[in-house]
Amino acid sequence: MLSGPGGILAAAVLTPSFLLAAFAVAVAGVMRGYSGFGTAILLAPILSTLWGPRAGVPVLLLIELIVSIQLLPRSLHEADRRMVLPIGLAAVLATPLGASVLLYADGLVLRRAIGALVLVFGLLLLSPWRYRGPRPLPLNLAVGALGGLLKGATGMSGPPIILYFLSGPEEARRHRANLILFFGLIAIVAVVPPLLAGLIDATAMIRTAVLLPLMVMCVRLGARLFHVIPTAWYRRCAFGALVLAGGIALAA
Repeated sequence: MLSGPGGILAAAVLTPSFLLAAFAVAVAGVMRGYSGFGTAILLAPILSTLWGPRAGVPVLLLIELIVSIQLLPRSLHEADRRMVLPIGLAAVLATPLGASVLLYADGLVLRRAIGALVLVFGLLLLSPWRYRGPRPLPLNLAVGALGGLLKGATGMSGPPIILYFLSGPEEARRHRANLILFFGLIAIVAVVPPLLAGLIDATAMIRTAVLLPLMVMCVRLGARLFHVIPTAWYRRCAFGALVLAGGIALAA
C-alpha cells in the first residue's frame, strides 16, 4: 500500500468516485460559464454523496472561489451593484453561522438535506412561478442572510438568491452579471470556517488542484455558448440536471 504524498494522491484521485466527480465538475463548469450559476448547486449534492459533506463541500468552496475570481472582473461593470452589494454583505455576515451546521451536523442528514433543497429548487426553476413583488432593502438583506446561512452549511447559497434575482425585469446579461458578482463576494468568506476547522486538508487540496483546470476550461466553454445557445434550450437541460442531482443525493 502506498504511503506518504503518493498514497494521498492515489487515494484522492485514483478512484471511480473521482471520475464521477470530474464529470459533474465539467457539467457544472458549463452551467456556471453560461448562466452565472450552477457550480455549487450541482456539485454540492454530487460531491456530498461521493465523499460526504465534510470532505465534498470544502472542495466545492475552493473551486467556487477560483472560478468566481475568473468571472468577477467583467461582471463588476455589468451588475446592478446598488442591489447586489447589500445582499452580498448580509450573506457574508451570515456565512460563519451557517458553517457551524457543516461542522457539527450529522453527515447523512446534511447530505439528504442538500439533496432535498436542490431537488425542490430545480423543480421551482422548471415551473413558471417567480417572485414578482417589490425588492426593498429589508427584503434584500433577509434574502442575503438566508443565502449566507446556506452557503456556510452546504456550500451553496444559490437557491434563494437565484430565485430572487431572476424575479426582476432585467435582461439575461444583467441577471448573469448580478449572480457572478454576488457569488464572487461570498466565495471569499465561505472558505475561512472550513479552513480554520481543518476540513481543507491535503486530500481536499489535491482534489481541487486536479479538478480545477477542467472547471476553468468548461467555464470558458459555457461563457462562449452564452452567445450561441438559446436560453430556452439551456434552461431545460440545466434545470433537469439539478433535479437529477438532488434525486441522487436523496436516494443514495
